[in-house]
Amino acid sequence: MDKSPVFDRNTVEFVTVAAEYCSFVEKASEYDSKHLLDVLSKLLPLLYLKASMLDEVTVQGLYLEECVSEPEYDGLRDTLQSVLRENDDYLEVFVEEMKYSDTPVRRCISEDLADIWQALKNFVNSYRSGLSEVMEEAVAVVSDGFRTYWGQTLANTLRAVHSAKHHPCDYGDDDSFENEDSLYG
Repeated sequence: MDKSPVFDRNTVEFVTVAAEYCSFVEKASEYDSKHLLDVLSKLLPLLYLKASMLDEVTVQGLYLEECVSEPEYDGLRDTLQSVLRENDDYLEVFVEEMKYSDTPVRRCISEDLADIWQALKNFVNSYRSGLSEVMEEAVAVVSDGFRTYWGQTLANTLRAVHSAKHHPCDYGDDDSFENEDSLYG
């Protein structure tokens, strides 16, 4: 008899970390940029680890209600952007658009975090239904999304969060580097 992935230890641990991530970013307005980046630099790797340990479950095609509305998504993204301020933008080279470009693509940590939040919030909402078929489908969908989209987004965002945490873009009023050489050597 196959063991259901719904209550597997790795799934339960992932649900816990996913719910914690959602809760944390939803309260972003309560934090300053330094605290937000510090917690994200620890929470994102844990989230990646727990997602990578999920059992591979086949998506059955059941309808899962999406609980995140566009205004909620936009509101969260805008809140994160206002907290991160000048640390929000980063240049990304590991995206599909780079195949057709000579220059890196501009991305925003806030948008990436909101994308991850949307996938996880919808997952947690479905998982909390208590219906085993819905819960199993939610695990399958979030695991598939991790492999095909939000896992790469998370990895890219972690790199940007690390950079913003350790080399913040606080250039003062004149937008110039005080000590350019300190970044490179």
